[in-house]
Amino acid sequence: MQLLNIKELRTGTKPALSMPYIQPEPKIFACTQSQALAEKIAASFGAPIGKVITSKYSDGEFQPSFEESVRGARVFIVGSTNPSSENLMEMLLMLDAAKRASARHITAVMPYFGWARQDRKDKPRVPIAAKLVAKMLEVAGATRIITMDLHADQIQGFFEKPVDHLFGSTLFLPYLKSLKLDHLTIASPDMGGSKRAYAYSKALESDVVICYKQREKANVISHMELIGEVTGKNVVLVDDMVDTAGTLTKAADLMMERGALSVRAITTHAILSGNAYERIENSKLTELIVTDSIPLKQQSDKIRVIGCADLFADVMQRVHTNTSISSKFLM
Repeated sequence: MQLLNIKELRTGTKPALSMPYIQPEPKIFACTQSQALAEKIAASFGAPIGKVITSKYSDGEFQPSFEESVRGARVFIVGSTNPSSENLMEMLLMLDAAKRASARHITAVMPYFGWARQDRKDKPRVPIAAKLVAKMLEVAGATRIITMDLHADQIQGFFEKPVDHLFGSTLFLPYLKSLKLDHLTIASPDMGGSKRAYAYSKALESDVVICYKQREKANVISHMELIGEVTGKNVVLVDDMVDTAGTLTKAADLMMERGALSVRAITTHAILSGNAYERIENSKLTELIVTDSIPLKQQSDKIRVIGCADLFADVMQRVHTNTSISSKFLM
């Protein structure tokens, strides 16, 4: 016997058949400073980059505007949020605009997640900026975050939305293997990066050394010691970011003094502020290998850039088609 539901009894009609699921259209947009990277990502993804116009007021206020419909679409907004704060503000405004324009899914693609060094209270009366940024992104409208090499893994826990945390090792390990370095040793420039160094050493079947440093204040090192042997070794320093390059260059010089054959450095995010370029040029580093998560301010013969566009495009495609991305997690 066929049973009727309450609606059928009241109206004498059967409910309409449910509509088939329609895959939302993917649309990719760029924040200003990540325009070049976003264009590479869009080309690899196989979709045109969306048009955004930014209006600016004389006092510095600005307003981004999507110049095409995003209603019901899966929107990817590409932008690194390194200071100045305008980069973060632009991402927030574009997320809010997409939300108010009725986008179905809004993914913040942040190759570099800025303000991440403030991930805990390391002294009284200071903010936890990484948690604050996470909440702002969610309130602005982000339904998913895709980023790479967070300064601290636990930042993923600051979000209530899904976070796809990619690793730069996916890009760097093939390059390191292509160098075919004998007597390879992986080094961490500080104790906090030891986990990353051990992961690289496991993949490359190499030794590990650790630098122990004491800071006088932010970006100023008062003392550095080396834990491990580097004599006769080709050393590769690994870190998530390089800012003033003070730690990397000091570590490289120390290792060469201790008998290393060569010292290279791998850092995912090339912030390179202050006198960083001058320090790198004058250091004993053979080369600094980075990604283009942040555009370089100037060129240097010692800096090699490995593009991350294909990695992000692949992951975005997998997110769009609801397929696994676990193969991208090499560390």
